[in-house]
Amino acid sequence: MMTTATQNLENDHMHILRLIGVMERITVSGNPNIEHLETIVKVIREFADGFHHAKEEQLLFPLMVKKGFSNETGPVAVMLHEHVQGRNFVKGMAENISLFKQGERIALSAIYSNILGYADLLKNHISKENNVLFRMADKAFTPAEQELLLLDFNKIELVRSNGLMVDDYLNLIDDLEDFYSN
Repeated sequence: MMTTATQNLENDHMHILRLIGVMERITVSGNPNIEHLETIVKVIREFADGFHHAKEEQLLFPLMVKKGFSNETGPVAVMLHEHVQGRNFVKGMAENISLFKQGERIALSAIYSNILGYADLLKNHISKENNVLFRMADKAFTPAEQELLLLDFNKIELVRSNGLMVDDYLNLIDDLEDFYSN
């Protein structure tokens, strides 16, 4: 059986959840590796937001709206709002990493606070998308629409983000996961 567009998004979620696991382990690891924290921000901004949210915001959600879902209220609106919240946590991480690198030791607690806020938000967000929103989409979309959506997703994934492809980001997640597996 062919992969559907919603399965493609769920596959992305698997990798995002792996990254979140690393992020949570970092907050209890004691001495932070700033390069790792910067890599996490990069992966979130370019993979989770750049590739994954682009597929949702540019393709999935508009098709759902075309199928009668509202982007003002209901599940699509909630997901869009949560994407914005997630971006705010990432902005908080990035700003405080910068302060920490300038010697502001106190910024570490703000980095960790943003990491944990992002982690909680995303775990709930992904659960809602996987269990509710994507199931609604599966019911609303024809097999042909799923196929076209998947083709469009693949086009997004073929675009390089700062010279990196999707697999490069997955390798970065693998490396971080290996480093923080103990």
